[in-house]
Amino acid sequence: MAEGDPGVFTATALPGDPRLLPTVTNTFLGTRVFRDILHAAGVYSGAAGDTHRADVPSPLGLRMAAPGACSPAESFTLNTWTGTFSHTIQCPGYTATHQLYAHHSLVHLMAFSITIRRLDDSTHPITIQLQSLFVPQSQDLDLTPGPDFQGAHYIYGQTLVPEVEGGPRPTVHMLWTPIPRSLTLGGEERERRWEFLTAVAGSEEEAKRSFSSGLSLLAAGSLHRSHIRAWAALRRGCSVELDGPLALRQALHGCLYYLLSAIPPRDSPAVLFHGISPGGLSNGTRGEDYWGHVFWDQDTWMFPNILLLHPEAARAILQYRIRTLEGARRNAQEQGYEGAKFPWESAATGREVCPEEIYGVQEIHITGDVLMAFEQYYCTTQDQKLFREDGGWELVEAVAQYWCSRMVWSEEEQLYHIRGVMPPDEYHSQVDNSAYTNAVARRSLNFATDMARDLLLPVPEEWEDRARKIKVPFDEERKYHPEYDGYSPGEPVKQADVVLLGFPLMHPMSAEVRRNDLEMYEPVTDPAGPAMTWSMFAVGWLELKELQRAWSQLEKCFSNITEPFKVWVENSDGSGAVNFLTGMGGFLQVVLFGFTGFRITRSGLLFDPAFPDDIAKLKISGVSYLGNKLEVTITREEMRMEVTETSRDPPASPLEAVLESGQRFPLWEGQSVSFPTAPGWIQRSPSRTL
Repeated sequence: MAEGDPGVFTATALPGDPRLLPTVTNTFLGTRVFRDILHAAGVYSGAAGDTHRADVPSPLGLRMAAPGACSPAESFTLNTWTGTFSHTIQCPGYTATHQLYAHHSLVHLMAFSITIRRLDDSTHPITIQLQSLFVPQSQDLDLTPGPDFQGAHYIYGQTLVPEVEGGPRPTVHMLWTPIPRSLTLGGEERERRWEFLTAVAGSEEEAKRSFSSGLSLLAAGSLHRSHIRAWAALRRGCSVELDGPLALRQALHGCLYYLLSAIPPRDSPAVLFHGISPGGLSNGTRGEDYWGHVFWDQDTWMFPNILLLHPEAARAILQYRIRTLEGARRNAQEQGYEGAKFPWESAATGREVCPEEIYGVQEIHITGDVLMAFEQYYCTTQDQKLFREDGGWELVEAVAQYWCSRMVWSEEEQLYHIRGVMPPDEYHSQVDNSAYTNAVARRSLNFATDMARDLLLPVPEEWEDRARKIKVPFDEERKYHPEYDGYSPGEPVKQADVVLLGFPLMHPMSAEVRRNDLEMYEPVTDPAGPAMTWSMFAVGWLELKELQRAWSQLEKCFSNITEPFKVWVENSDGSGAVNFLTGMGGFLQVVLFGFTGFRITRSGLLFDPAFPDDIAKLKISGVSYLGNKLEVTITREEMRMEVTETSRDPPASPLEAVLESGQRFPLWEGQSVSFPTAPGWIQRSPSRTL
């Protein structure tokens, strides 16, 4: 392990606040290291606003201790390349290492090992104590012990309270290797490793199958290796490398580790995906991380990165929204509207589970945010099957119907209004015509119209009419977008709001207006606001080639990154959600969309790179576009592109890069193309077939 490896975080002591310990997570299971509980995806207990991730007791929550007089040298390491956390203690004559991971491809398994290694020629036994907090009971599950299975203990039980009356109460089945109080290396042994498995699933059959698979891989000595292989393949396929300051590279690897931990492994269509909450699967106990609910944080802040690097995982996120469409229809109906209104906070059913009514009723931009993720996915993949066969079109249509029913006609202005909302800026509520909300509604209607045409379906006239005539507030005199009707310049704002019109919404405006919006809102945005805000100001300044201003915004993010494991906190004072994937998603968008200038449009993937002074080079190895995987390398002087992989089924579209100057470069698989760094776009090649 090289010194200064930006993807390996090592410390000799743990942070004082246990919330800042690293998480080990896969798409189905998550825990924080040394914690006595874990969570399983989609397993919530509690009714409506009280619904929270059900605490499952965790056999993995233990810590090694050296007996007797030895006060050992300790080290703690999170290796983002292998997806493994380790704790090592060194005493005179031996070392003991505890390794812990959530298996990336066998998603119902978590495992740990303890290795004791003798360092001298002594022949006395060496004992390590295991301090465990594990008790096989839970405040959220009605757990019953079952018979042992292949040497494992077994408990199972249902959550106590369903999310909606009469709704399902998921069952959890757990098998685990019994954990002794101590382990001893015999006098004649030099080194020995003990392995411990935990399998958690929704059925007895799946829990047993996973535990057995784990045992047979252990017998072959390849369980950990199979995890590392699956995780390394994911990291390679989503590789992002920067030549720049070490802190920036470390932040980048930390963000990739925590965000990629949350997504489904490749080729796992059988595993249902349950969405990503702001603090991920390891958090979400009652009273923590918004109870593990899913917000726009997933669709607006995390999704674009996942889409660019791993469209199959992006599709799984959209399928979570499709599965909760019925709940969203009920939300709209209860509020007196048509179509579907996605909940501000979503758990298993799509019904509103926000404990405070005002957000569920007023912060309605979430519905447009969800549809925008569908639009970006469609532009990037042209996957019509999602819409034709897998429920996507029903969702698009329901969102368009909701927006139409939520608008009212203003005789006075001869425009449609959306009244009584809370914008992304949660310091204001009950406002009319939030610029962001109305712009996202307009975008929803335009996409629904385009999608209907692509699917050869009739387009309701009102969709086009309302998209054309919805009001998006604009101040002609000052040439900027007021946040809502009656906003007065200088009024404090909680977080990125109007600046989102430029990116990700790409609402049509001149560079002058874009600049004015940034100038207007940057000084009045609360410095204590949530971490993702500054990344959107950074993207805006990069767009305008104001590199120093972009960098000073991006630097603000660093006060939300904690040491030593690069765990993000929502607010710089340490409050709010921890392991704040939303902030990490914003940060990654600065790298993946800000530095590159990538913009997903209907006709192509635009690029227009801009690097702050400290950054010399950016290499993204897994840009996915229309069935192609591209390796894109950018320096100030040169851009290099190579198609490294193409999908066969459905066949990838042949691509070309086109510069604004008119030069065209066909992109063939396995052939690298380079040209001077300049604005342009990647598009389907009109003249080539594969």
